[in-house]
Amino acid sequence: MKSIPISLTCLLVLAGCQVVPDRLPQAEPAPAASCYFPATHEQALETSVEVLTEWGFTLNSTDTSLGLISASRERPLHGYYDPYDDAYSYGRGMRLFGGVGIGRGGSGVGFGIGGIGYGGGVGQQPVEVERVSLLVDDAHIRISRDIRRFDHWGDLRESYSASNDDFCQRFQTSFTQTAPVTGRPL
Repeated sequence: MKSIPISLTCLLVLAGCQVVPDRLPQAEPAPAASCYFPATHEQALETSVEVLTEWGFTLNSTDTSLGLISASRERPLHGYYDPYDDAYSYGRGMRLFGGVGIGRGGSGVGFGIGGIGYGGGVGQQPVEVERVSLLVDDAHIRISRDIRRFDHWGDLRESYSASNDDFCQRFQTSFTQTAPVTGRPL
């Protein structure tokens, strides 16, 4: 009988330790102000597609009625490994295991080589995937970009928002240089 009040007291104490987040999750860092800029010619959607494909992006999906473009590109990451996953010298050498045993019938010695992996994996190259989404409306373009890194197992290791000034300003410059001169303003 005494264990029930003690258990109940412990349960109430632990329930009081639960914390509710002070705000909802947000993209961090916040997109740069240069990722939202005016576009005043009628072929803004086509020009944006042209700039992205020129930079090596592949179009994933487009919706012209909404003015939405989604594109991505990936590049191999040679020599990439997760520095925090250091179990068994991850990606740096050879693993040996073995043992010695004495039994009823005599004794024995054995060893084996496990996981020879000089930076190798299971036949997959670590990659970085860069995704860009553009929303083109009547007067503005909004850019959203993120980068994800996958290890040789195909597991997501890093992911972050990359809507920074550098990328958005380069896009804006290429966009204005590629824009048709004959396009009339809206």
